Amino acid sequence: MLYNYNQLIDKISKASGLTVNDIDRRVEAKCAKLSGLISKEGAAQIVASELGISFEKEKMKVAELLGGMRKVNITGKVIQEPMIREFTTKAGVKSKVLSTTLADETGNVRTVLWDTNHIKLFEDGKLKNGDSIEVGNASIRNDELHLGSFSEIKISKEIMENVITEKRLHEKKISELKSGDNARLRAVIVQVFEPRFFETCPECNKKAVESRCAEHGEVMPVRKAVLSIVLDDGTESVRGAMFGDQIKILNLTNDDLASEELFTLKKREILGKEAFFIGNVRANKVFNTTDLVINEIEEINLDNLIQSLKS
Repeated sequence: MLYNYNQLIDKISKASGLTVNDIDRRVEAKCAKLSGLISKEGAAQIVASELGISFEKEKMKVAELLGGMRKVNITGKVIQEPMIREFTTKAGVKSKVLSTTLADETGNVRTVLWDTNHIKLFEDGKLKNGDSIEVGNASIRNDELHLGSFSEIKISKEIMENVITEKRLHEKKISELKSGDNARLRAVIVQVFEPRFFETCPECNKKAVESRCAEHGEVMPVRKAVLSIVLDDGTESVRGAMFGDQIKILNLTNDDLASEELFTLKKREILGKEAFFIGNVRANKVFNTTDLVINEIEEINLDNLIQSLKS
């Protein structure tokens, strides 16, 4: 979703009248001065500021967004049913957070609302899935668009039809992963753990404790499995987690998971498997690690791989 350094310096070049090479040299000098403590994109934004160039009032496209940007103005279409979650702050105050996805003709971005007044617009149906909306004074954090209490959000009169609904995946090395990424990794399965089982509510799919759901009360729970594996690509390793039906991607059936003997046989087939693993990266606060929640596995097509390496 978030890119592109070349796009950014091209924009600075046009606004300043300097050549792209001039801007690039200034950025490199800034990176060297800061001893690698800042990304090239961040250094480019500092160079832009020093040249008196501001993008604060400019309306941006999703494909132009860069990590660390502030005061972002953008118009997009809501393409995902908003999800509202309640939480309690460290101070003991109850609050809410809303997440959805905003898209335009250049891409889409996960969008997070923290202000209860903004969230109420969705709760009251004044804003909803499918609407075109205008966002002002937002920021980019962890490859996501975040709206705080000083941000603005309202319905847009712009009709947006040809928006990109597919998630853009970043093909990354494991050592490059950070929480919030939608990533595609080429890696090898080097470890497979015994499956663990848990019960969920058949209505909302949330965890049920002793046949009781926090939202739906007494339920007939559905038993599901979680399988943990370790992936390695030569740069680092990462724990991958697969839930429920996603485990079937590895051709593991419920019988395989339930039988220790069958699972041991299947485990031997899985270990050493190389493939492309696609999923969401999240922070595991319990173990202070970064985990990959695997949604899809792609077999490696050697012809396609050779072609991509050539290009």
